[in-house]
Amino acid sequence: MRTRVELPSDAAETRRVHMAAFPGPEEADLVDALRRDAAAWLPDLSLVAVDERDVVIGHALLTRLAVGDGRALALAPVAVAPEWQRKGVGTLVVRAALDAADAAGERLVVVLGDPGYYGRFGFGPASRHKVSGPFEVAEGYFQTLPLAAYDGSPHGVCRYPAPFAAV
Repeated sequence: MRTRVELPSDAAETRRVHMAAFPGPEEADLVDALRRDAAAWLPDLSLVAVDERDVVIGHALLTRLAVGDGRALALAPVAVAPEWQRKGVGTLVVRAALDAADAAGERLVVVLGDPGYYGRFGFGPASRHKVSGPFEVAEGYFQTLPLAAYDGSPHGVCRYPAPFAAV
């Protein structure tokens, strides 16, 4: 398996992965809506994992979000086809997305998720970087990852792109 930037022709396969990985269509619909949001969509930061036949088996998406007066990235959603789960595909595609963001000079990534899972990538409590979410969650679940270009900013309250309101 390997990773690459998602191509427009991968959209249906990427949707299939999200539909299989989650109990409902919300995450697949979110990806489709984010593709239509010109302010949020960053095509080079939508990464897929593919098998030896170039079939999409995993997806990690980074989109633009506002943090205070600055900007950062949101990691969401991440999906792996059920038959490929627990085989390192999620780790591979998330690392590829974070590496692409770092190479692009991005400063900060935000994620809402399991600290045990995302901690392996270097994410930690968002409060360490003076970042907060627009909603209340259990301590440690709203997390940030500073990238190489991080200079202490942005900080403040996150404002997710409009498509996230539907999830």
